[in-house]
Amino acid sequence: MDVGDLRIFEAVARLGVMSRAAAELNTVQSNVTARIRALEESLGCRLFERHAGGVSLTDEGRRLLPYAQRIPQLLRDAVWAVRDDGVPRGRLVIGSLETTAALRLAPLLAAYVRACPEVDLTLRTGTTCELVEAVRKGTVDGAFVCGPVVEPELDSRSMFTEELALVAAPGVDSIERLLGSGEVKILVLRAGCSYRQRLEALLARLGVPTPRMLEFGTLEAIYACAGAGLGITMLPRALLERSSTAGTLSLLTPPAAEAIVDTVFVRRREAFATSALKAFLARVEQAFETSAAA
Repeated sequence: MDVGDLRIFEAVARLGVMSRAAAELNTVQSNVTARIRALEESLGCRLFERHAGGVSLTDEGRRLLPYAQRIPQLLRDAVWAVRDDGVPRGRLVIGSLETTAALRLAPLLAAYVRACPEVDLTLRTGTTCELVEAVRKGTVDGAFVCGPVVEPELDSRSMFTEELALVAAPGVDSIERLLGSGEVKILVLRAGCSYRQRLEALLARLGVPTPRMLEFGTLEAIYACAGAGLGITMLPRALLERSSTAGTLSLLTPPAAEAIVDTVFVRRREAFATSALKAFLARVEQAFETSAAA
């Protein structure tokens, strides 16, 4: 078994079809099939069940897969470790919630880019679910997400807390009046929206276990639809108060259990921390500590 075998195994496991794995790896299907069979023979077990639609992992294959998935990132980490001389440089990809990026990150990113001109910084936004998965896969170096995140392979650092507000149409002055207005719909950026679970938990406690969910592409669209009475949402109060549309919305304070949320920075625990990432974390932690103290 070598690195090449594990790379082929991972591609077949992920894609479920030998021919698709061969195309991705720029080789022929017969080579992929032969390498998988050789790997199974060397391990003394079957890694895949063959069927008409492709292949699926056996129990042995499922146990091998996490190790195969770590290999590419381990090789990248090895290269970065050799090349890193302590000066922040190279590529740095940071993930963030849309709300965090809009509310808190712009001045920090600008200051970081000025201080570390040799770093090629990229910011990618998404939901907590999307970003945690991106951190696991190594497609982002770390991400600001809604906490808590408790996973053995991830390091999670608390950065700051947000006060959330329940957003509804003008004239809605209480949660009780909101629930008495008919069917409840919740507005989210997309499935996996970071504050959705808190809103659903609140509604469930108030007797609305399965509200309808409507997805929108931008925060501005959510503001407009909430203002028009299409549904409700939950977002950081500070973000809403800075919006030009704040005066056209009702901002209700949810119960304490849902009102405060921790924003944490997550990264893979065993991944090599480049000088670019260390410098970024030192800067943002100092900024958020100073802000909290003020």
